[in-house]
Amino acid sequence: MRQRKQKIPLRVVQTIVAVFFAALFLFPTVLTITNSFMSQSEIWANYGVIFGSPGDGAYMAERVNLKLIPDMVTFHQFNTVLIQSPDYLFRLWISLALVIPIVLMQVLVASLAAYSFTRFRTKRKEVLFFAYIILMLMPFQVTLVPNYLMARFLNILDTYWSILLPGFVAPFSVFLLTKFMRRIPKSYIEAAMLDGAGEFQIFRRIALPLCKGALYAVAILVFIDYWNMVEQPLIMLSDWEMHPLSVLLSRINNAEIGAAFAVATIYMIPSLLMFLHGEEHLIEGITYSGGIKG
Repeated sequence: MRQRKQKIPLRVVQTIVAVFFAALFLFPTVLTITNSFMSQSEIWANYGVIFGSPGDGAYMAERVNLKLIPDMVTFHQFNTVLIQSPDYLFRLWISLALVIPIVLMQVLVASLAAYSFTRFRTKRKEVLFFAYIILMLMPFQVTLVPNYLMARFLNILDTYWSILLPGFVAPFSVFLLTKFMRRIPKSYIEAAMLDGAGEFQIFRRIALPLCKGALYAVAILVFIDYWNMVEQPLIMLSDWEMHPLSVLLSRINNAEIGAAFAVATIYMIPSLLMFLHGEEHLIEGITYSGGIKG
């Protein structure tokens, strides 16, 4: 009984700390969503001290009024973004047109490569797999320059292929799926081979179903990563009209600060839906792949 009583205060402290940090991390998101329903005048009244008056770009040493609940709920900012300024919606479709093919192709390529690394473990392939790990550990900025040089060599600069092709073969997905597939019991594969199943049948009917959690995890992580990309379009695409919404968000000027809240809210929806739909699979995929002895 005494031990239980001693553990209760510790649990209370842990819960308070967890709630505090959760609220701290969620505050910017909640602030963005609630502020998107504010009028332009109210936004400038609360945050105009940061950006100065429209057009002058001056900064002022005054406190910002962080306000969660608007005085009057309005959909004017969403009307501006979705109807009056179609450029925002157009950039959203560009983002979807880039990210969806990258997710689908990267999952396909990574699953095939992971199956090969799992089934045919030779010394050469182990060296190649180690090279994949090295590439995965490198900062993105290190591989961006070689990607640019390769895109220029292939004459695909200023086209979406300069972003799509490197996205199709990113190393992280191969690493994650390989570590997951190597935990599949060999008895399953041997039994399938005794029944006359070929490699493609084993891959399609055994490997993929057993790796469902890892496939979901890869799809979610890849979607979020490329949904928020900024450097690739800025380096590979010189035409401003071809940039996705993620780049446009970073270039919204002071006069559009009200619309920025609405755009940011809309921009969060696909990532949140992906995460909420596959949260269990994401946790399962990361947990299992991290504890594998391959």
